[in-house]
Amino acid sequence: MTSKNTKRFDDVRPGETLPALQVPITVALIAGGAIATRDYFPGHHDLDAARELGSPHVFMNILTTNGLVQRFVEGWAGPLARFTSLKIKLGVPNYPGDCMTFSGSVTGLDPESRTVEVTLSGKNSMGNHVTGTVALVLP
Repeated sequence: MTSKNTKRFDDVRPGETLPALQVPITVALIAGGAIATRDYFPGHHDLDAARELGSPHVFMNILTTNGLVQRFVEGWAGPLARFTSLKIKLGVPNYPGDCMTFSGSVTGLDPESRTVEVTLSGKNSMGNHVTGTVALVLP
């Protein structure tokens, strides 16, 4: 079964650019993401605790970032894409009141396995919050 909203491997080209995705960073996104991923570290939901750590505000956890990376790539690839690898590296923090903008492009194609590699970054006003590569299989 294929979905008309899912990219087909044969239609993807090296260097293809994914549509940018802007994600407003809010307290609700940060705290909700931390709680949803069972990360109860106070720096993700308690402003006073975050400040005691030297942070100006609560900050996003890596699992929320990971989920946003998947959202970005799946928004381009479609619901029938099957992720086989997701490798990310964190940079500067995401704080409320900022906006993270994702960009990415196709950097590899393997016709035998129908695997597409996407290299991406998510930047905020301070620089790269996240960089990485994702591999996914397309129909």
